[in-house]
Amino acid sequence: MNMNKGRLEAFSDGVMAIIITIMVLEIKVPHGDSFSDLKPLIPVFLSYVLSFVYLAIYWNNHHHMMHTIKKITGSILWANMHLLFWLSLVPFTTGWMGENHFSPNSMVLYGTTLLMAAIAYFILQQTIINSQGENSILADAIGKDFKGKISPILYVFGIIAAFYNTWISAFFYILVALIWLLPDKRIEKIFD
Repeated sequence: MNMNKGRLEAFSDGVMAIIITIMVLEIKVPHGDSFSDLKPLIPVFLSYVLSFVYLAIYWNNHHHMMHTIKKITGSILWANMHLLFWLSLVPFTTGWMGENHFSPNSMVLYGTTLLMAAIAYFILQQTIINSQGENSILADAIGKDFKGKISPILYVFGIIAAFYNTWISAFFYILVALIWLLPDKRIEKIFD
């Protein structure tokens, strides 16, 4: 029996939409009506923007990756749930980081969540390749996967840096987002 790929995509899209909604609802409206009343929200807003970019990157890449699948297996379903678990923690770590003005511990937890999501994405990717075969569309598309290999290393640097300087930690997290923000045409090229 072949499971429906559309159901997996719809569920994943729904979870990611809920995650983004939770994040924006965590931005509390100030009690004043002047622009100076918004100043305390700057760290909260900046953490939201970074996390929104990360979730958009995951959604975009997940969408492309799903197009490479011919058959859904139970292991793909569980690997996908593993990824969604780590992404579901992003609103909490984003909120904690913003509310605490990028404190070292909040930056460590945020980076750890990003690292675990990256590992979960890699596991999902490998699970798909294993189920579809070494000559699968996804295996051909990702090739040597430089972005996928360098990202966890940069997250670890960011986590370690948080103990010494949170600006350097933020630099590593932003760098990974920028690396992935540049359009990744590997899978699109396969379908052209």
